[in-house]
Amino acid sequence: MMPSTRSNIFQSYLYKLSTAAGFGLVLAITGCQSSAESNASTPNQSTGNPSVPIVSDMSQQTLKQQALRIQRALANNDFSRITDDIHPTRGVRFSMYAYVRTDTDKVFSREQYAQYLQQSKIRFTWGEKDGTGEALVVPLPEYLRTWIDAKKYNNAHITINEFESRGNMINNVNEAYPKSDVVDFHYKGTAEYDGMYWRGMRLVFDDYQGKRYLIGIVNDRWTV
Repeated sequence: MMPSTRSNIFQSYLYKLSTAAGFGLVLAITGCQSSAESNASTPNQSTGNPSVPIVSDMSQQTLKQQALRIQRALANNDFSRITDDIHPTRGVRFSMYAYVRTDTDKVFSREQYAQYLQQSKIRFTWGEKDGTGEALVVPLPEYLRTWIDAKKYNNAHITINEFESRGNMINNVNEAYPKSDVVDFHYKGTAEYDGMYWRGMRLVFDDYQGKRYLIGIVNDRWTV
């Protein structure tokens, strides 16, 4: 074989080798770019998860605002203002103490609540006072004004679905209202009496057709 022929074959081999190496390098670079793009998109797919607690926080904030609006209406003796907040089918139950008595506590429908605000001379037996056993028999407006006494909670400590340990009476609100949301208002009392005359008000809410409604007002206070 002539030297020139050998030289041509060797040059052709080098050309093919360099071409293959270059193509492999291009594939490697392209693969790295593709991998980088794939990895860059992964955090975007997971960004939806952190929004879940944010939505929950917003929902709790809306619930707190509704509860505060109800508390202020009661504190200002503007009792009729909360009528539309009462559950359309379940009504609202009034519990004198922390232990909810589902069989005896007074329950009013939305229509009855509005009616007995107007018929303010009709009296109801709400339960028995702790310590004396005396029955509390008063009209609805008087019960709201004197027993619930919501103005005490104008600067109260507020929690949602959490309860501070206080008093010696059983708090069965979660058993009486399973799967409901509870906004707890706590008035710690005064230093003069070493916090003995603390008070609590729990507003219980349930969902109905995409909206929260009031289904319970639970009073809590110091008992013997």
